[in-house]
Amino acid sequence: MSTEPDDGTLRALYRTRIGEPTTDDEVRGYWLFVAGLVLAVAGVLLFLASDPQGGIRQLSMVGVGIGLILLLVGPVIRLPLEPTATTLVAVGATVAAIGVAYFVAVFPGGWSLRSGNAVVIGLYGLGLLLVGAGGVLIPLLSGAGRAAEADDLERELAELDDVLEDSAADEADLAARVADLRRELASSNDAAAWLGSAVTALSQDLADSETDEADLAARLWSLRQSQSRFELYEDKGGEFRWRLRHRNGQVVATSGEGYSRRHNAQKGIERVRRDALGATLLRVESEAELADAGEAFEPPETVESRTTFELYEDKRGEFRWRLRHDNGNVVGDGGEGYSRRGAAREAIERVQEYAGPAEYLRLDPTGFELYRDDAGEWRWRLVHRNGNVLADGGEGYTRRRDARRAVDRIREGLDELMFETYEDSAGEHRWRLQSPNGQIVADSGEGYSRKSGVEDAVERVREYAPEAHVLDIGRAAFEVYEDASGEFRWRLRHRNGQIIVDSGEGYAGKSKAEDAVDRFKLNAPGSEIEDLDAVDEESETGGGE
Repeated sequence: MSTEPDDGTLRALYRTRIGEPTTDDEVRGYWLFVAGLVLAVAGVLLFLASDPQGGIRQLSMVGVGIGLILLLVGPVIRLPLEPTATTLVAVGATVAAIGVAYFVAVFPGGWSLRSGNAVVIGLYGLGLLLVGAGGVLIPLLSGAGRAAEADDLERELAELDDVLEDSAADEADLAARVADLRRELASSNDAAAWLGSAVTALSQDLADSETDEADLAARLWSLRQSQSRFELYEDKGGEFRWRLRHRNGQVVATSGEGYSRRHNAQKGIERVRRDALGATLLRVESEAELADAGEAFEPPETVESRTTFELYEDKRGEFRWRLRHDNGNVVGDGGEGYSRRGAAREAIERVQEYAGPAEYLRLDPTGFELYRDDAGEWRWRLVHRNGNVLADGGEGYTRRRDARRAVDRIREGLDELMFETYEDSAGEHRWRLQSPNGQIVADSGEGYSRKSGVEDAVERVREYAPEAHVLDIGRAAFEVYEDASGEFRWRLRHRNGQIIVDSGEGYAGKSKAEDAVDRFKLNAPGSEIEDLDAVDEESETGGGE
């Protein structure tokens, strides 16, 4: 069958009214069928209004004859037939047309009103039979041969699939074996390095004490459980430095100073490995109180590092809290004051409940948030990384996937939706987003004092919505964002939009802010609550006694 494109009028009309054709024969067959139907109907109408031996009767019979040929040929050539069948259909149509032509030649003298003309009827019937054979018999006869060929091809494909599967399995086994050998080699090298450094450190720390074999084995095992590594590198100034980084990306320690030679930096790493195992922690309030580098000291009793929630009353009489690490650093604070001490304590308990399971929301620079409101309905809103809500859905959904579908419709079909700006009863300017059927699918959520403000808001939504990621949040989520001064900060925000905790300080890099979030998530849930005012009162009472 022909598959060449044909952009004529008939094809264009077929594409517009019927659908996109797959072949030219599909279009050609349709219009032949239409022409045959018209000719047949016209012939019948003429036949009814004609004399038996008149010219109109001849014309009507010619129309019916040709129309019947086209009515058969049209549907047949629309089928995906083989060339043999198509040729047979064309031959049959030609023979039937010759029969019609012979009818024109013999009518009316050679045409009997009772029995017609044997030659005309024979040629016409033979032509129709050939058309039918081309459309029905040839495909049936050739189907068995094609089925056998298809079976042979299927068997060959199955054999090739088996060969490919065997090859893939062999390749996978070989790759797995190579990977195992590489892991074994790497583990052997790492184990040798760890064992050497551990033996050196233990021999120096425990030189004056006797340690039994069980304690030594346990200590070696704990050393091998480390999930951090030392990284030795050359900085931009040409000095060699090191840092100890956990596998989650957090930088646990740095050299603090540069070394002129790589060998000296390696010695610094060895000193840390040797001395850090038994090192204790001393909290110093200020740098001025630090001891000189050469001054000896007696190691104090080792205490486990922890963080503590501090509850206190500020100068304005409001109760606040902060989470302070035992190294003195403030890990986070509530950011707002409370009129009652009990309310501040409840806020701390909420943070302990929310911080652990809270996920990250990475707004770059915006994101669609899916959340459940207090009524248990799923909603969405478009939030900028500065905390502003650019748009919300306005309605709740019983299922999360329905809210997600609403977001996807806006992201993918924003050009098909229409923004409408209006002034509400309070004199504020707002916008809403309507679908073609008039349904409101989103709105501004807030009013603007000037019309230019709402127009700018519409442009921001047009710009950010198509590329914004969809973010699922639970009861609360952490946000890492960049403030106006270029510093990265974090905050824990409830699903109702309230800021529960903020970092209280800025960080030069985004990774440092994320590390701070990890530390907060790790320490906050299990931290004790210390009432500083109660501690001060106890101190004063103790001093009076």
